[in-house]
Amino acid sequence: MNGILNILKPPGMTSHDVVVYVRNKMNIKKVGHTGTLDPGAAGVLPLCIGNATKISQFLAKSYKSYRAELTLGISTDTHDNYGKVIYKNIVDVSEDQLIKTFKGFIGKIKQLPPMASAKKFKGKPLYKFAREGKTVPRKEVEVFIKEMKIRQIIYPNKVIFDVICSSGTYIRTLCNDIGNKLGCGGHMSFLIRTRVGNFSINDSLLLEEFEEMIEKGQLEEKLYSIDFPLKHLPRVIVPDKMINRVKNGNYINDFYFHEKFIEPKKELIRIYDSEDNFLALGRLENLNNKNILKPTRVLF
Repeated sequence: MNGILNILKPPGMTSHDVVVYVRNKMNIKKVGHTGTLDPGAAGVLPLCIGNATKISQFLAKSYKSYRAELTLGISTDTHDNYGKVIYKNIVDVSEDQLIKTFKGFIGKIKQLPPMASAKKFKGKPLYKFAREGKTVPRKEVEVFIKEMKIRQIIYPNKVIFDVICSSGTYIRTLCNDIGNKLGCGGHMSFLIRTRVGNFSINDSLLLEEFEEMIEKGQLEEKLYSIDFPLKHLPRVIVPDKMINRVKNGNYINDFYFHEKFIEPKKELIRIYDSEDNFLALGRLENLNNKNILKPTRVLF
């Protein structure tokens, strides 16, 4: 079985817990998620099954959408409501101040990864240092906030907002930084991931629904094709005589674009056979003034 499941991760489970659960229920080894979701958070967790694990790294780079709650006036050492309170302050912030501050975080920003995270220092996850009561040096990382909208202000100190952001963005750190910018501190008190790339929470499966579909033998009905999250990439078709070259990762000089011709560039291209089978991902290169196709990720 090859494809992608859109699972709704419940709060209280790690992303790895969900992978193990699905792996055991399906009795299949090749199962992997496409980006960690905090244990306390719920939401969309696409799982790659079988050969779909070969494209998990590309899904991990997709934009993510979240709904979060920011609680102002209380800062914690983990930037969420599971950490130790390290700071309290009176909240005296106007709606205009909130709107202006939120707008200031749209675009490219830098974040310092929290100690309670899976980022590594000298090969060891930061959260393991945090459990030992240690703080280690961390480098700021650049992330991109594509959109951010305040949905509701609940006085005296809560703000519910939606955000669309690049991979690697810590929403709890975003909440912490917004609170600091406002001068009163803050932490993330609720988080749900509503979208990962093409995968929406509206179409996600509860674990109970997943288990029920396995029992009924209907799981394949909910399995997305391997190329579903890659539909935005250009597509080429190769003749049957070139299929073995694709599978061996060799250069291809006989192909045609399904869409209009695309100039050689570094973006990925989907490669199909004449029967519409998705074979590989590749890149178009120019060799001696001739366009050739180089498979970079063979799927079968």
